[in-house]
Amino acid sequence: MFKDHAKIIHAISSAGEINGRKKLQKMIYIAKKLTFPFQEKYQFHFYGPYSEELTLRVEELCEMGYLNEVREKRAGYYQYCYSITDSGRDFLSMHEMDLPTLEPCLCDMNKQNARFLELVSTVLYFDTLEKDEVMEKVFTLKSKQKYTHEEMNEAYEYIKKLKEKAKL
Repeated sequence: MFKDHAKIIHAISSAGEINGRKKLQKMIYIAKKLTFPFQEKYQFHFYGPYSEELTLRVEELCEMGYLNEVREKRAGYYQYCYSITDSGRDFLSMHEMDLPTLEPCLCDMNKQNARFLELVSTVLYFDTLEKDEVMEKVFTLKSKQKYTHEEMNEAYEYIKKLKEKAKL
């Protein structure tokens, strides 16, 4: 149980600070698809892959004092920012993590916006399909996002870049 919690703390610690619940969800999903050992189950939801397990684990970690959750008001909505606490660092020091390529991947993802990570995670969710079928799914399921063919190609290139960083 605590090993899975430690992985989430390690991920947030590696990224520094993650701004947004949606962004956190997408980063962990993408990392999982890159074969990093995250155990949370995902299903397709309004904003792409979503894990209720991850939401619950993050809430538990905040309640235990291992993660900070700061609610910030942004243009008409609230955004939640996550960072590790000193107690979280202490907890992490008791759980050795041997994931050397995880940090550069998460840091790179953290520089991207949530909309792009939503696209990347959606592409990865349908990774058993051919590219043209994935594009059709994205244009249908994510029609409100108005993704372009150029953005789709950027998502595929980004996935390729992340796989190289993860040394897959």
